[in-house]
Amino acid sequence: MAILRLPGPTPGCAPPFAARARWAACKAATDAYCRGPMHRKFFSALTVLALVFAWMAATPGSAVAQTAAPAAVTAPAAATSSALTLSGFIDRAGVMAYPIIALSFIAFFMIVLFTLTIRQGTVVSDAFMNSADALIRKQDYLGLLAVCNRRNECIARVTAKTLDFATRNPTASFEEVKEVTEAEGNRQSSLLLARIAYLGDVGAVAPMLGLLGTTLGMITTFDSISDKASGGSSQLSLAHGVSEALYCTASGLVIGIPALMFYAIFRGKVNRLISEMEAATTHLMALLAVQYKRAARAASQS
Repeated sequence: MAILRLPGPTPGCAPPFAARARWAACKAATDAYCRGPMHRKFFSALTVLALVFAWMAATPGSAVAQTAAPAAVTAPAAATSSALTLSGFIDRAGVMAYPIIALSFIAFFMIVLFTLTIRQGTVVSDAFMNSADALIRKQDYLGLLAVCNRRNECIARVTAKTLDFATRNPTASFEEVKEVTEAEGNRQSSLLLARIAYLGDVGAVAPMLGLLGTTLGMITTFDSISDKASGGSSQLSLAHGVSEALYCTASGLVIGIPALMFYAIFRGKVNRLISEMEAATTHLMALLAVQYKRAARAASQS
């Protein structure tokens, strides 16, 4: 029989157990961050958004840099550089550039926030399930309630609601406790889906704002053409208005398409996490059913 032998560590490389230890430490740190308070993730996403805005403001092609540029720059080069800046986009897209830019920051902020918060550790974790399994088997419901109050997970909130109802109503049947658990589980699922729905709303509103900017640009263009007597000036006004309209349309689509793509990704992830939460809730309720039957059997024998 052939024996599979693992190769030894190569010189200058860490052994496999060291790599596994580093991976375990990194995973533990990530899980601990994801189980942390919501405000910490909120400020992290806000910090990333502020850094992006500062980077855009400090771009060499910004309005400040354009004023300091030498006067020998040709007109086509100046138009090309201004098209790549925030101020140039505002000049070309018109008044609708402001809500479109605001929507772009909102979309980026929500994408970063949902990436940090919609994770396995924020819904169901193996550590909590192991603790809950052991405490339910020991019938230490107060201890499990204390563990649930210390955890910031959806399954912990469902379990805390169930145990709180069961401890406050000792005469309640298992079916009544199960109804409370199902209601809280549905509420947590609705909250998860409602959070990512805002990103889908941004993806739907951004193209509509672009279309509104297109309509306003065309209205402005035809109004200016109707006031012009010269044919050449009318052509220039038409070109400027069409350019403004196309900038609004393109910017709305640039925001809406990625927002809808990330919304679809987060929706699939949330549905998978909801399924795992339902499976974990079913497991905990099965353990509670066993304890209820054991208590009923002991009461009937006594």
